Amino acid sequence: MSDIKEEISTTKRTHKVIGFAIFLLLVVVIGGIWGTITFVNQQRERDLQNWEIRLGIVADSRLASVEEWLAKQKEAIISLAENESLQVYLTQLVIDTEDNGTRIEEVPEAGYLTNLLNNHAVISGFWEAPEPEIRANVARPGRAGIALMDATGKLLVSSGNMPPMTPEIRAAMAQADSGVSAVIDLYEGLDGEPIMGFVHPVYAIQQDGDAENIIGFIVGVRTVAKSLFPRLYQPGETHQTSETYLVRKNGNLTEYISPLADGTGPLKRRLTTDESRAASFVIENPGAFGRKQNYLADEVLVTGRAVTGAPWFLVRSITTFEALSESQDRLNTMLGVFLLLILGVTGTVVAVWRHGTSIRAAELAEKYKKTADSLQEQSNFLNVVTDSQPTGIAVFSDKNRFTFANKVAADAVEMPKDAVVGRRITTVYPPVVAEQIQKLLHQAGENNQNTSELIEVPQGEEDHIWKSDIIPLGANKDQVNSFLAVFQDITDVVTEREQREAVLRNLVTTLVAFLDRRDPYSANQSSRVAEVGVAIAEELGSTERVIRTVDIAGNLMNLGKILVPTEILTKAGNLTTEEMEIVRDSLFASADLLEEVKFNLPVAETLRQLQEHWDGTGKPRGLKETAINEAARIIMVANAFVGMVSPRAYRDAFDFSKAVGILMEDADKRYDRRPISALINYLDNRGGRDRWAHYSNPPEAN
Repeated sequence: MSDIKEEISTTKRTHKVIGFAIFLLLVVVIGGIWGTITFVNQQRERDLQNWEIRLGIVADSRLASVEEWLAKQKEAIISLAENESLQVYLTQLVIDTEDNGTRIEEVPEAGYLTNLLNNHAVISGFWEAPEPEIRANVARPGRAGIALMDATGKLLVSSGNMPPMTPEIRAAMAQADSGVSAVIDLYEGLDGEPIMGFVHPVYAIQQDGDAENIIGFIVGVRTVAKSLFPRLYQPGETHQTSETYLVRKNGNLTEYISPLADGTGPLKRRLTTDESRAASFVIENPGAFGRKQNYLADEVLVTGRAVTGAPWFLVRSITTFEALSESQDRLNTMLGVFLLLILGVTGTVVAVWRHGTSIRAAELAEKYKKTADSLQEQSNFLNVVTDSQPTGIAVFSDKNRFTFANKVAADAVEMPKDAVVGRRITTVYPPVVAEQIQKLLHQAGENNQNTSELIEVPQGEEDHIWKSDIIPLGANKDQVNSFLAVFQDITDVVTEREQREAVLRNLVTTLVAFLDRRDPYSANQSSRVAEVGVAIAEELGSTERVIRTVDIAGNLMNLGKILVPTEILTKAGNLTTEEMEIVRDSLFASADLLEEVKFNLPVAETLRQLQEHWDGTGKPRGLKETAINEAARIIMVANAFVGMVSPRAYRDAFDFSKAVGILMEDADKRYDRRPISALINYLDNRGGRDRWAHYSNPPEAN
């Protein structure tokens, strides 16, 4: 009897334990499901926050590009308005035409101002070549240009192809009459092209700031389709429905002033203001983020910014479907996996409870040990391979910390490998080196592509040059987790190259000096052409390769005169046609003599093209326009200018203004217009006339 009671009592206790275990298991299952759903919802909110950041970064990037463009255009007009020569000539033009009744075309200052406006328009972008007239002989309307108005708004002079006055331009001039710069907001030109511009008051000389001393206005108008709108495109864009566009508010309407993704052109769409629309939301809440409808009634994630310098708003959006579909699928999958995992864990707990855990635990321990041993072997092998390399190899995290360094990389900073790992770049390298490496890491991470640069590393009394290759590493193409860096010391290679360039420069100097002895009237001709050519190239913003080509080719262009008889070079009278041909052909001889010299620059080809003409009438190949390389087009202008302003045995030197006038007559015929405009700007605004005044001195005076 007692045994039965004891057995019953034991059974009851067992049932209580089992019931309590089942209750705990249910609590765990319910808690797991609730936690999973909560986690998934948090992930959804996190995805929205990530999109807010991503859209904001792109919006800030495109906004900076647009504002940079606006500031550049405005500065071009302001710099012209503050030009003291323009202020003086405009004052005289106003006095002659208004007070004395002289016609504009009879005032000498009008021609100078027209040339100044033309040159500035070409250089600053307020210029478009006029389109050919149609057969009906009706002139096409101008689309870009710069004009000078008097204080009453009357047109005085303008650059070629200046568009007609419009109500938008008149309204901006009225605003500028108070003494401030004004923007001519975007409007459709006569041919439907989107146009905008800028107005700035011109003050009497030394009277800036006082509205009562305004003597006129500078009006700059240009098209924006090829210069402004491309700045809205985000480089590396991969999403199909993301877009960036500009809008503005006009009463109760929202105007879309830039091209849209559905093919709608600029200024072609207007919608009523509605807070549910993305554009209206941005106008009322610049900088905010939300879910709204775009102009096609599709739901989008949107943010935007107010544009400084213009009454515009920049809108950046992407459809909700494209932005969140991938994450939604991932979260749904995650939810299903978590639920299955909970059920699987529950079944596993029951199975383990029934069959015990000792065998499984032993198996897992053995498996983990084998995995750890395998990883250690791979790590040892990696260390052996990388330590045997002659280059420094390191891996950096996205937080700029070392996660790996081979022996060469550690020896370069005089630290053990184990001491380097885990430390920040700034605590390992000198500040100047750390700054360069962090800049390269930032570029590689931002573009998600390999980056290679040369960096200077101070070591002792000399600086060493490292070739640094940065390779982004990540789980996928859109995510960078770390960076592989390879550092190679190429100091000896760079030093050898610099020595070769020094020898080459000395050779050029020697050849030029030899040529100068044969023709006293052409002494310094080559070096002066090179000097003027380099000034023009820098004024045009040419690449370093073009500038170096201009310098070397300009200095060596007269090398072929070695083959020209001395009596021709020093002849006091006019040269015969045959003698002129011999002198001209010396340019081809220069190219032939230098053909086999390895400059790593197109020096010989540049010399061979110096007798080509912009309109295709030159020789030897009849090249036309940009088929002639940029260095040759620059040297042609520089050579003609130096030749005209230098005295010769058979004539005196030309005046600078006369030489420029002759060049302008051949613009777009024999010469490219852009180098001529750059030369004029350098002469008038960069002190070129004073710097090169000695070119006109006789040979014995130099």
